[in-house]
Parts: sequence; C-alpha cells; structure tokens
Amino acid sequence: MLETLPLLNKIPFPGINRKKIDILQINLGYRCNQQCLHCHVNAGPNRSEEMSHEVLLQTLDFIKTNQIKMVDLTGGAPEMHPQYLYLIKTLYKLGVRVIDRCNLTILNEPGYENLSEELASNQVEIVASMPCYLEENVNKQRGNGVFESSIKALKTLNQLGYGKKDSPLILNLVYNPQGASLSPDQVKLEKDYKTFLFAQFGITFNQLFTITNVPVKRFGSMLISKNEFNSYMKLLQSAYQPENLEAVMCRYQLSVDWQGYIYDCDFNQMLDLPLQNKGEKLHIGNVSLNDLNNREIIVAGHCFACTAGQGSSCGGALS
Repeated sequence: MLETLPLLNKIPFPGINRKKIDILQINLGYRCNQQCLHCHVNAGPNRSEEMSHEVLLQTLDFIKTNQIKMVDLTGGAPEMHPQYLYLIKTLYKLGVRVIDRCNLTILNEPGYENLSEELASNQVEIVASMPCYLEENVNKQRGNGVFESSIKALKTLNQLGYGKKDSPLILNLVYNPQGASLSPDQVKLEKDYKTFLFAQFGITFNQLFTITNVPVKRFGSMLISKNEFNSYMKLLQSAYQPENLEAVMCRYQLSVDWQGYIYDCDFNQMLDLPLQNKGEKLHIGNVSLNDLNNREIIVAGHCFACTAGQGSSCGGALS
C-alpha cells in the first residue's frame, strides 16, 4: 500500500546491515482462495500475478549456484501456482529444506485433494495460518467457514504424520492479532493452543509462531479506514526493543517476488522497496550472494512491527 509510505518514513528506524543469507523466501504470486483482513499482500482469488517458468528456472539456478539450503514458499496461496509440485519435488531432490506458508483451506479445495500427500512425500515443512483457536475469531478475520475447513485440514495433516512426536513432518501454526495490537506471549499462547486443539479436536502440532501484523496493503488500508493507522504506528514504536535488531529476519533472509526482483523482506516487496544497483532493480537472474551479503537494509517505519515487544519474524517471536 504505497500511499502509507510517507507516513511510515516520518518515523525513524535504526540503520542495519545484512549478515548472511540463510533463507530464500519466494513469493510465487498473489492469487489466493481467501481474502484475510490481516493480509499484507492484498492477496485474493482475483489476483493473476504469478511467477513465470523462466523466472522459476532462474530462481532454481540461484538456489543451486549459491547452495541455498532453505527455501520459504509464500504468496497468496503458493500452492495455487501451476508449477508448485514441480518446484517442491525439484527442491526435495536438491536436498533443500522447503517451508510452505499454507492457509490450510487450500488443502480442501477442488483440484487440490492430493496436495497434503504431496507435501508429506516431499517432506515439506508446513507453517499454517491459524490466527486463533476459537471459531468465531478465525471466521471474523478470515471468512465464514474457514475455521471448520482449517480443522479438517489439520486432521488430515495429523493423519499423515504432521505435527506428531518423533515424526520428521513439521507442522507449525501462526497466530496474528485480530487488530491493532501486539501479540501475547508466544510460549504461553502455544500452550493454550495445544491444550484446546487437542482437547476439542485431537489435533497436535509442533510450534506456534506469533507474528505482528504489518501496516501495509489490506491491513494498512483497514487501519486507515478506522483512523487507527497513526495510533498503531505509535504503539509499535513505543514497544521497540533494540535487542531484537540482532535477530530480525531481513538480516538472514532474502525475498524474491513473482517477477524475480529482490527485496530485503516480503513487507518491503509490498511497499515496492527493491534492492538496487545504480538505480536498477536487482533480479534473481543476475546476482549472487556475494552481491547481497553485508548490504545496508532498506528500512522504514513498518520495520517497528518486527522489533516491537517480543519481536516478530516469519519464524515467530524473536525473544
């Protein structure tokens, strides 16, 4: 949501540099079977942007050439990309650890009935959106019927071995606040999730990740419409914890959009803040890790979302 950028830039954020790249996050496109209120991508069923075969091959070449060991697939719903299965199978053969940012309901959609089995057979790690363990709250944030569909998908994944003790199939859940607030303590909330989901549905999972909502795209628009944008930014800034700077994900992770352009993170991608060299946007097809390590990271006010309170990253709380 570019119209929020001037407001974001009024709030100073400390300068930081990348350390090294451990994770390549690939945004395969913005198409999704859902339209969640907290979505920072503005994804939905009517979005048509998706990574071309040419860019997909360039990205795979980058992964092989630079010996990337971990790839994080996101969207939209990344599973809706027509070459998704080709991608995860190729990465599995390369010995790359693959993380899938899954909204769970896609696993129940027509045409995706065998997707859960494919994820399991290629040992894809699932990070699944589950913003609450209560039906009313989930449906309010993600749409009517989403909770029931999510529970169905989680049961299927459990049956395949996901989230089970001593199983190599990892299932992590993601909590997002309902609105303009910070996440509660991740450790305590994980216990609440595990207790409730097992008691009510027999569902087990590995970890819960609490992720702070970043005020861009759909979530940023919602805040502006409610006249809460500036107050939310003040909340994030007032909760800033400098010790979180060491572990923010942009220092160890790189984001690639559906066109192959490179960003410090997925949020900068949504704000159209790409990495550049002499005014030209850097592309996955013509860079190496040596070009990217130790570079200064592009920061703005939205970065306070990652450093507020216990901190926030794609892997949950930082402290």
